[in-house]
Amino acid sequence: MMDAAAAEREALRIVRDSGSSFFWGMRLVSAPRRRGMYALYAFSRAVDDVADGDGPVKERLAGLDAWREEIETLYAGRPQTLIGKALQGPIAEFDLPKAEFLALIEGMASDLATPVCAPPWQDLAQYCRRVAGSIGVLTLRILGFPATADDRLAIALGEALQLTNILRDLAEDARRGRLYLPAEILAEAGIESSLPDAVLRDPKLALACGRVARHAEADFAEARSEIQRRGSRSLLAPRIMLAFYARLLVKLSNQGWRPHEPVRLSAPEKLWLVCRELLRR
Repeated sequence: MMDAAAAEREALRIVRDSGSSFFWGMRLVSAPRRRGMYALYAFSRAVDDVADGDGPVKERLAGLDAWREEIETLYAGRPQTLIGKALQGPIAEFDLPKAEFLALIEGMASDLATPVCAPPWQDLAQYCRRVAGSIGVLTLRILGFPATADDRLAIALGEALQLTNILRDLAEDARRGRLYLPAEILAEAGIESSLPDAVLRDPKLALACGRVARHAEADFAEARSEIQRRGSRSLLAPRIMLAFYARLLVKLSNQGWRPHEPVRLSAPEKLWLVCRELLRR
């Protein structure tokens, strides 16, 4: 039998080793909720690592199938992995819906089944809902909010974060043969190609990125409104993530959308943003 304490330590190790910005917000919630957040992040990281691995697509799809099976066995009370064991308590304590875990896996699998190159907005929105909105719904439940599949905070904030990631990772995605900028945006900007490298070389790329950024800004605004409506004190972790990513979006815009020049938040910037949100409580 797997030890629950060992499972929790493994989840914490994954979070710490990742160097993720999410760690800042997760540390500031109560211990039971923190354990749930760590386990959720460890799961999402494991699934993402499978999807973005260097192995053949067939092997990576098989790896995602293995995680689907783990979710099914986990909900049947028989987790087979340390991450599954770490999730077992939070699933029961916070009533985490199985469908959201499966949605995340499905979103990752859709990335592999067909190379993503300039998808329609509708398809991109569905992708964002699966890979980011699912995490949003599960996170809100861990934080004590009875979020449902159509929760506007989860969907808006998830889409805002994912669109910001897309704008940040244009060059990295292009190396993998992927381009997440929507076809409609490329057409509006006058970019005719949908090939990743060609789009990144197009002088009108900044125009396209700016239009995607405006969508992200609208999502951030909706998320802020939802946070205020529900009581921001209980949503410190989402507020910190919103602050981090909104600031990152501003830096990307100020840089002029040069995809081969990485943009990140420094540790002092993150600390300042955390302190700002704490003072607003």
